[in-house]
Amino acid sequence: MVSQEVEKYTYRHLVEEPCGDLACFVVERRPIDRYSGYSRQVVWFDQTEYRIQRIEFYDRKESLLKTFTPSGYRQYARRFWRADAMSMVNHQTGKSTDLLWHDYRFGTGLGEGDFTQNALTRED
Repeated sequence: MVSQEVEKYTYRHLVEEPCGDLACFVVERRPIDRYSGYSRQVVWFDQTEYRIQRIEFYDRKESLLKTFTPSGYRQYARRFWRADAMSMVNHQTGKSTDLLWHDYRFGTGLGEGDFTQNALTRED
């Protein structure tokens, strides 16, 4: 849901392996911020488009906490890959969340001023 902030992690290549019909790089990333809620993440990137295929989140005790899985990637405007569905499973509570997306639109003319607190709270 947010852009990946590359500079906030250290990285280590673990292995290359299949993930579904794709070949994936498996990378461990550890947060630089010592107060992060996660000790590490293991990320599967497809080797063709570098789209995230899965992320495993580990808690401060190094136990698997959550798994994020996007699916149904489509390319928009010949350059933006977006998933049609996203799933997050909390392995410790058994709860999960599924998000379904449709009708992505790019180049709609919105600017930074459209996302200020005032702009987002006003009613038209």
